[in-house]
Amino acid sequence: MSSETSHHKPRVAVVFGGRSSEHAISVLTAGAVLRAIDREKYDVLPIGITTDGRWALTADDPERMAIEDRQLPTVAALAESTEGAVVLPVDPTNREVVYSEPGSVPKALGEVDVVFPVLHGPYGEDGTLQGLLELSGVPYVGSGVLASAVGQDKDYMKRVFTSFGLPVGPYEVIRPREWENDPAAARRKIVDFAAEHGWPLFVKPARAGSSMGITKVDDLSGLDEAIEEARRHDPKILVESLLRGREIECGVLEFEDGPRASVPAEIPPVTAHDFYDFEAKYIDSATGIVPAPLTAEQTAKVQELAVAAFDAASCEGLVRADFFLQDNGEFVINEINTLPGFTPISMYPRMWQESGVSYPELIDRLLQAALHRSTGLR
Repeated sequence: MSSETSHHKPRVAVVFGGRSSEHAISVLTAGAVLRAIDREKYDVLPIGITTDGRWALTADDPERMAIEDRQLPTVAALAESTEGAVVLPVDPTNREVVYSEPGSVPKALGEVDVVFPVLHGPYGEDGTLQGLLELSGVPYVGSGVLASAVGQDKDYMKRVFTSFGLPVGPYEVIRPREWENDPAAARRKIVDFAAEHGWPLFVKPARAGSSMGITKVDDLSGLDEAIEEARRHDPKILVESLLRGREIECGVLEFEDGPRASVPAEIPPVTAHDFYDFEAKYIDSATGIVPAPLTAEQTAKVQELAVAAFDAASCEGLVRADFFLQDNGEFVINEINTLPGFTPISMYPRMWQESGVSYPELIDRLLQAALHRSTGLR
């Protein structure tokens, strides 16, 4: 059923949680999104995905989707049942969502007009969910399969950026087979990289976010432990050299006339942490400076690069682009996030707020863009 030909309010399925190590961050994001959606304009169906992959019906209760006493929320704690499952039919002619529990007759939950996927990391942000929604013929917020996959895999992301002439920092990739077949050779590869670019290094999962699994390594003694920590999140790892400079972020949002960049933000040095890690971002609530104290020329340049990165990866809807402003005055792009965090302290909505787009307006703009975008090749 098309939202444009019917008179009912568009039905939004907010899908959150997921199987990645960013499960809790996704729940936080969902809480913020559920608070902001205009209930006069949209019907809302919250669907949580547990860490083992079950699609669960959850209460529409944003207050329970928050950090309490430094404890992170989970879908399992929000699910209405420990066994019930939500099923989205893989059939473009039928958008009827069904809920079933063992021993009970399946219950129709109604049709869904658009999905707002607020999943971060693998099995959600990486093109897998987007592929399911394409098969189902259901419009969704954000980038398609290719851009989502490129945006999740920092190895291929950097390759795409390089091919488009965008500036990236030095990096090395250790693929799963390299480490499993000959860890000594893989280690030598990293040591050679350090000899060329210097210590410290950052060892990180190639396909994770929210600073999960990242270790700053000051010398050879900490290398093996850092590799194992990264591999807990992803068998493919990325090694990057330390880029000295300021951390600058910029939001990109798709408008009717194309993508536009927000005012940029700066992430100041975090004194209580070695770098802007998970604890600094989400537990200790590190705050960025919005707008970033940049010159007009620097602001224009980072906005230009952010939109160029959005286009290079064929993104849609939204992106947060992260940069380093090096001591020599040049920008280097670190990464993009195709589904950046929407928690109350997240930089993406804060940058757009400062750019004149309020949080509820941001959510509405993303949903309207998705409702007017076709699935399939476009």
